[in-house]
Amino acid sequence: MSRASEETNRRMLRARDAMDRAYAQPLDVPALARIAHVSPAHFARTFRVTFGETPHRYLQRRRVERAMFLLRESDRSVTDICFEVGFGSPGTFSRTFRDIVGRSPREYRKQAVALDVPTCFTMAWMRPGV
Repeated sequence: MSRASEETNRRMLRARDAMDRAYAQPLDVPALARIAHVSPAHFARTFRVTFGETPHRYLQRRRVERAMFLLRESDRSVTDICFEVGFGSPGTFSRTFRDIVGRSPREYRKQAVALDVPTCFTMAWMRPGV
């Protein structure tokens, strides 16, 4: 691996880590590109090549993963969870959740079974597909 590709990977990882930490905050491509120290267009292209999905889709998936946990582990309303994980409207949240998980948040909550297994296994089993 060349020095240039290592540096590119490091920059993309820096932006992805920022997305993981601040998933509930409003993040857009220009802000993430500034974190990676590249132009927005270059960031969007390189992120997709590096991680196999667009920055927007990655952020949506992270938010849905967190929502899945909250739906399983809390009795908070779907609307409260929607806003806590960073979605701006319940409709967008439900549509995105269904696209990624394959069922609505309410259906997911009804079908989710709390398993008595280590969290790392639960997370791997419950992680939505890319």
